[in-house]
Amino acid sequence: MDPILVGKAVTTETSGNVFLLPKYGNRHGLVAGATGTGKTVTLMTLAEGFSRIGVPVFLADVKGDVAGLAAAGAMNDRIQQRIAQLGIADYRNEAAPVVFWDLWGKLGHPVRTTVSEMGPTLLGRILELNETQGGVLDIVFKLADDRGLLLLDLEDLRALLGLIAEERKDVSTSYGLVSTQSIGAIQRALLRLEQEGAELFFGEPALELADLMRTTTDGRGVVNILAADQLILKPKLYSSFLLWLLSELFENLPEVGDLDKPKLVFVFDEAHLLFDDAPPALRQRIEQVVRLIRSKGVGVYFCSQFPDDVPDEILGQMGNRFQHALRAFTPRDQKAVKTAAETFVANPGLDVAKTIGQLGVGEALVSTLQDKGIPMPVEKTLVAPPRCRMGAITEAERAQVRAGSPVGMKYDTRIDRDSAAELLAKKAETKAEQAQAPQAKTREDDDAEEGGFGGAVKDAVFGTKRRQGMIETMAKQTARTVGNQVGRQILRGILGSIFGGKR
Repeated sequence: MDPILVGKAVTTETSGNVFLLPKYGNRHGLVAGATGTGKTVTLMTLAEGFSRIGVPVFLADVKGDVAGLAAAGAMNDRIQQRIAQLGIADYRNEAAPVVFWDLWGKLGHPVRTTVSEMGPTLLGRILELNETQGGVLDIVFKLADDRGLLLLDLEDLRALLGLIAEERKDVSTSYGLVSTQSIGAIQRALLRLEQEGAELFFGEPALELADLMRTTTDGRGVVNILAADQLILKPKLYSSFLLWLLSELFENLPEVGDLDKPKLVFVFDEAHLLFDDAPPALRQRIEQVVRLIRSKGVGVYFCSQFPDDVPDEILGQMGNRFQHALRAFTPRDQKAVKTAAETFVANPGLDVAKTIGQLGVGEALVSTLQDKGIPMPVEKTLVAPPRCRMGAITEAERAQVRAGSPVGMKYDTRIDRDSAAELLAKKAETKAEQAQAPQAKTREDDDAEEGGFGGAVKDAVFGTKRRQGMIETMAKQTARTVGNQVGRQILRGILGSIFGGKR
């Protein structure tokens, strides 16, 4: 299988093309560098390369320019010069097979999952709950499981919170203390989440992983692009969604060991958002997933400005490294440069720390895994240009891609089946009807229960539906002769108090 061309080494004592071997594509990678140094172009080059060898790719489009993968590029002088430098003989402008996704369904097919699939840990992170409130959310999920109630959307979650509020004493005894303050805090967090439009993310049809791992009829891997230019403004939702998707891949894909090429490449842009304010338990979970998911045939590629945005225990799992320029203007920058330099395999002909600050746009320090999984010495590399458009696409072009999508009919229409909210509403309605049933007896029902002489006496004294009884007749006569004036005053006084009138 042909390796993926990354670019050409231009180190003083080295010259030659730099490749990423498909066999080690699942050993993860890191693309780092300051804003505007060419990280996105490198990601597009890698995505195209994986797609051409039949590997599906998933990546987020934070700035809107990754969508250019869906359109063929245009030749210009700069690209011709770079092609000549790299000696690429078969270069041609072409689009990659792309499927667009969007949590809000505007710029791509809607991406949905159910509340149950998201789970209490990640949902609590999205809702920004504290430890106590997160514990109550755990109880909500446990109660739903015990009572066989489906948690599909946020309305279901709200219905479960209402049920727990009603049965708070019993729930506290069986599952743990639940306070009204915690329930209220979760409900307010749900309200904020809905106001941001995130309720569209929860529901059905839920995303099936197989639809992210498609190939075309000519054997190319489909590039799945998540529209994230608005999603990135909600960092917790963005990072939690990508982490959920990564966890789903880890939990559902079978063990495959080392393959000739990955089954899927997963790109996590703005990776620092994943680790900001993440509790130790969650970071440990991320480390576990990253370390073990390669045996499922999935390669994870983090993209961020600084290499130390990724914790050391996870950074150590990154076998393929692409470091773009860093400018050491601040102590933070200087530390990042030192970290980047120390994590590369040394090259005697290259001063890594000095070179990082001198890299131009489209240049990177590259080290990939070679034969037997051994990392190559770091090389200063001219990155190969992608064959697609390096820029955004028009709305008409996006609509055309969506119209030809193989999954549009499956996800574009929302499904709303009976779940926890509907079932609890039906139970409440049934309970209310049963409570009213004993009071629904009519006078005819009472008549039917009594008969004979006793019934006749009752009819004469109290009357029936067709005629007045003696007591009712006497009462009406007394009211007419004695209470007319008093009755009018009382009636006027009541209505006056309601409508604001005066006697």
